[in-house]
Amino acid sequence: MIRGIRPLLRGSTYTGVLFAFCGALASLPLLPFALVPALMWRSGPEGAQIVLVLLVWAALTAAVGLPRTTRRVLVVSARRLLGVPLPAPAAAAEARADRWRTPLWLLLHVALGWTGALLGGLLFALGLSLPGGWLRGEVRLSLFGRSVRVEGGWQSWALALGCLLMAAAVCVGVTYALRWLAPRLLGPSAAERLALAAERELLLAERNRLAHELHDSIGHTLTAATIQAAVAGEVLSADPAAARAAMRSIEESARAALEDLDYVLGVLREEEAGTAPVRTLADLPELLDRLRHAGAVVEPELSGELAQVQGTLSRAAYRILQEGLTNALRHGAGGPIEVRVAAGPDGLELGVVNRTGAGAGAGRGAFPTSGHGLPGLAERVRLLHGEIEVGPDGPQRWRLAVRLPVRLSA
Repeated sequence: MIRGIRPLLRGSTYTGVLFAFCGALASLPLLPFALVPALMWRSGPEGAQIVLVLLVWAALTAAVGLPRTTRRVLVVSARRLLGVPLPAPAAAAEARADRWRTPLWLLLHVALGWTGALLGGLLFALGLSLPGGWLRGEVRLSLFGRSVRVEGGWQSWALALGCLLMAAAVCVGVTYALRWLAPRLLGPSAAERLALAAERELLLAERNRLAHELHDSIGHTLTAATIQAAVAGEVLSADPAAARAAMRSIEESARAALEDLDYVLGVLREEEAGTAPVRTLADLPELLDRLRHAGAVVEPELSGELAQVQGTLSRAAYRILQEGLTNALRHGAGGPIEVRVAAGPDGLELGVVNRTGAGAGAGRGAFPTSGHGLPGLAERVRLLHGEIEVGPDGPQRWRLAVRLPVRLSA
């Protein structure tokens, strides 16, 4: 009993009825246009004219649902008034076979709205009128050829209460019907689900890329800053100029990392982020200078038309070299770090070689590591259809070699 009454007490039931009534009212401006064919066919039977008006009215209502803008408005309104979790329509065009769903929704929406308005309104009016004992203290109700006489007193009150409960039940039924239909007719079709899945895949890929960017940038900055701070502390008294240079390098590295961090956090919070900081092979000399300020000996070998390597490839190459140099600083055993970049007509070759001390991986305890650096590099190279080799290169040497397919710009 209580479970059956509970839907009658929910405010969401009556917001759903309001939504149904809005559909009925929205169809009224189309009624004058639906009357035109009947007015032109005045000689026809009255029943046929009524059927013609209803058919034309239904056709006009369905036509309103063809534009995609109408569907967006209906999705938003159903989400707010019905409380149905409907996703926004995908940007991709809806398949032709699915375009009938919105017109059908409009027709059912209008039909349920008029049903709820007329039937519910009639029952509600009866519920308010019966207790008054109008028509000389009794009321005669006729339905399908049968008449019921209701005398004044408790019978009229009982029937009035029944009419009010049935009016509320009509509201509940209309709301439940609309909530059941909304996901099936306004929800995403198969084509839109594929489009939404593609959008989510792109979003996840972008966030994965940002995670790699942040790992590379912050990891390199913290590693270099730690080494530079140690160098500055050692030479502060003996060589203040070198100490100041190391501190300036820390400041520049931290500022660049903060730019990357601000951009990534803005994207992850879905805020209006600024322009993404772009690091390309053109920024490689600056990266190598920061390593020199940290006390590292860098031996670069650059060949080919590096300036003609553009776009995603150039950005990825910079991040690959940055991660390789960061690993050399973290896990290397001193000595020169060899950096090789060669741009050929059909490939871009990157290499970082450093000393490792007593074997590959020596010195790993000097800095904490997440273990995501090399797997992230391998994934980045794989996405660019490249090749990667990482491992020992003879005694006390560690080598990172990457080859990426490239098209030089004209």
